[in-house]
Amino acid sequence: MNKKYIIGGGIIVVFLVILVVLFTQTNIAYEADFQKIMASSKTMRATGSWVKEKNYQVDKPKNQVVFYMKDYQGTEMKVIYTGILPNNFENSISLVVTGKFKEGAFHASDILTKCPSKYQEQPIQNAKS
Repeated sequence: MNKKYIIGGGIIVVFLVILVVLFTQTNIAYEADFQKIMASSKTMRATGSWVKEKNYQVDKPKNQVVFYMKDYQGTEMKVIYTGILPNNFENSISLVVTGKFKEGAFHASDILTKCPSKYQEQPIQNAKS
């Protein structure tokens, strides 16, 4: 056989293997129902809001932050995040954390925050003269 065809076929096979690996790694489900997350052992993205009343605790030696999230049904879940909190964490209106639920807590490896937009329309206040 011609060497060009063998090399070309090998490149195509390597490309397809890389494509399959990348596709299977990004197949992470978003879930807003914490009951389903707590029942699963898969890596998931949990969507909810930070329970500000319970604040958060920082463990600097372990580089961990512990906080609580609440889903749209009011179910709370403890989150243990390894890393540094985003700067806008305290102003966030919604959070998306990626990780697994194990040992009674959601162990997050990534946090995305959604903050109130400074471009949202503000109510017009009537000036009294």
